[in-house]
Amino acid sequence: MEKERDFHFTDKDFRRIQGLVSEHTGISLSDAKKDMVYGRLSRRLRALDIDKFQDYCGLLEDEHEDELIQFTNAITTNLTSFFREPHHFEHLAKTVLPILAKKNAHTKKIRIWSSGCSTGEEPYTIAMTVLESMSGLHGWDIKILATDLDSNVVETAKNGIYTQERVNGISKGRLSKWFKKGQGEHSEKVRVANDLKNIITFKQLNLMHEWPMAGPFDIIFCRNVVIYFDKPTQKVLFDRYFNLMAGEGHLFIGHSESLYRVSDKFSLIGNTIYQRKAG
Repeated sequence: MEKERDFHFTDKDFRRIQGLVSEHTGISLSDAKKDMVYGRLSRRLRALDIDKFQDYCGLLEDEHEDELIQFTNAITTNLTSFFREPHHFEHLAKTVLPILAKKNAHTKKIRIWSSGCSTGEEPYTIAMTVLESMSGLHGWDIKILATDLDSNVVETAKNGIYTQERVNGISKGRLSKWFKKGQGEHSEKVRVANDLKNIITFKQLNLMHEWPMAGPFDIIFCRNVVIYFDKPTQKVLFDRYFNLMAGEGHLFIGHSESLYRVSDKFSLIGNTIYQRKAG
């Protein structure tokens, strides 16, 4: 039985939305996402005082730039936390960073990309791990690029202000070192220390478009990003990562993701941890 809805939403409307999502984000929306799409986009129809999904699709197809941004932000999912999938950060601290400390000793440079940074927890966790692990090495040039498709979450990440609930899983030692008490209207929250912010650059980026950065990156985190893409799109994306990485660089992907039958340019060296093959 069809659910009673505030807006008329046909299968044809949903097909148009699927096409627009694929065109503008590369994300492949399954038919099972129809209710999710209705729930998220109906808010946009109310905000714009539009009565029909048919008219909303027409607005998007006319390349209305401001609404395409709102549309993209509404569709993309942003679930993250500090030190999510902790084995990645253990491997980063105990294996990858000691390798880079020797390998890059002549340049004293490390470049890392968090390519689905969401609200910032991932790049700030990377920054904590790097600064703690490299604390005995002085004068190193360490930079983290953090990008996301959703401009709203990039702004949240850049601000670096979180509720107490968001940082509950972080040890007291790390909390006191890397977070400060919020100020003014944010007095009940915490803010990320400038030492972390200073090595991170936040940018909005659509992975399906041109990439302005030149690389090479020693480490790329692409976690829980490609689950939204079909296999051919995933292959293109990992080929592009390969071309932008330093020789034998490290790639971290999400717990439900795999490069099996997607790319043979990386070697699996740990649980969802890959290393770029030479060449």
